[in-house]
Amino acid sequence: MQFGFFGAVACVLACAAAHAQDTPLAFTHARVITASGPEIADGTLVVHKGTILAVGDAGQVAIPAGAEIIDARGKVIMPGLVDTHSHIGGAGGADGSAPIQPDVRVLDAINPLDSGFRRAVAGGITTVNVMPGSGHLLSGQTVYLKLRRKAGKPFARIDDLFIRDDKGNPTRGIKMANGTNSQREAPFPGTRAKSAALVRERFIKAQEYAAKVEAARNPDGTFDPAKRPPRDLGLEALGDVLSGATVVHHHTHRADDIMTVLRLQREFGFRVVLHHVSEAWKVADEIAAAGAGCSIIVIDSPGGKLEAAELSLGTGGALERAGAAVCIHTDDWITDSRRFLRSAALAVRGGMSREGALRAVTLAGAKMLDLGERVGSLEPGKDADFLVLSGDPFSVYTKIEKTYVEGQLVFDLANPEDHLFAVGGFGAGRDQEPYLCCAKQALQDAGIGGGE
Repeated sequence: MQFGFFGAVACVLACAAAHAQDTPLAFTHARVITASGPEIADGTLVVHKGTILAVGDAGQVAIPAGAEIIDARGKVIMPGLVDTHSHIGGAGGADGSAPIQPDVRVLDAINPLDSGFRRAVAGGITTVNVMPGSGHLLSGQTVYLKLRRKAGKPFARIDDLFIRDDKGNPTRGIKMANGTNSQREAPFPGTRAKSAALVRERFIKAQEYAAKVEAARNPDGTFDPAKRPPRDLGLEALGDVLSGATVVHHHTHRADDIMTVLRLQREFGFRVVLHHVSEAWKVADEIAAAGAGCSIIVIDSPGGKLEAAELSLGTGGALERAGAAVCIHTDDWITDSRRFLRSAALAVRGGMSREGALRAVTLAGAKMLDLGERVGSLEPGKDADFLVLSGDPFSVYTKIEKTYVEGQLVFDLANPEDHLFAVGGFGAGRDQEPYLCCAKQALQDAGIGGGE
């Protein structure tokens, strides 16, 4: 049986959550943006049990018997958005005891009941890399989350949001930074040169630790306890960086700071995604030659710190033309998760291609998180994370109407509670103060004192 769009969604919501998983859903006659191929003017998307079964031209996709058929005529369907750098959840990472703290896990400090999660799904974000702050050379391990939520239920436990690897462990990166954020009184560095020196010193210790651990390995793969060094969680985490198992997400702005990160990358061989990169347009060819991905922030009112003074809307286009991999992030609260698509539209205004900008908030970001096989595009076999929009994603008139994660509806603009978090107002942000990683230090530096 076929229903109008809103009637069909109401029917689905009236059923138990399990029903949406057990019964295939077929969205027909939508304009479909796959992010991995050409747009489909009259397309059909079929999802079942959290997975995409089929996507293609409406007349060529076989719809399973018994499927709920939703007429999405006039709507746009696209992949769920991937935010590679966010601070939702009110989390803090490392403390003031040392500038490099790789043992810290941001997942231990995230409040999933924070309103930021509700704003994120209102903005179409389905996968997010939650980061500790940038006031340290290394502020801890990030965590990759899928914004799962049962209809009518809050984001209750952080464990329910983990994207797990094949061993069942939460997937993650590690957060590093350079430039002015981490320059403070000892034990923090006071100069850029000292910042790089401290990083080199710690990576060398990690290399030595890994060599000692390997020397304790027996021929059968077990370890000799008498030879193995005392366990060091921080050096273990850096060992994963050196082996390539963990990606470094590196806050950096000025062109010279970007080149310092690339120099360290060559020295120690780690994989890196450069974040923010205000002056990447000055060294785009060098970034591309190094094979480093860039996660850029796109804002229409530059400011906040001197090293971001020459940020340009043209950065995404310059990197794209140079052949570098580019994605876009919110850095929420720096830009609001609800306006993530607007950042991609501004990147197009600055010279990025439409296709590149769409990939920059979907598939490109997924690949930089090593999740490209699971999320970021509408392809059979991938997770059923997708959005239903009222129009073109780059139009100021378009609204995100529905957000689905693994086939489950997690945001519905027609729902009054969801609508509140989408548009703001009394009660929408009552639970948490914004995460301001460096405001206290900035106020002190300005002689104002106090602040958080």
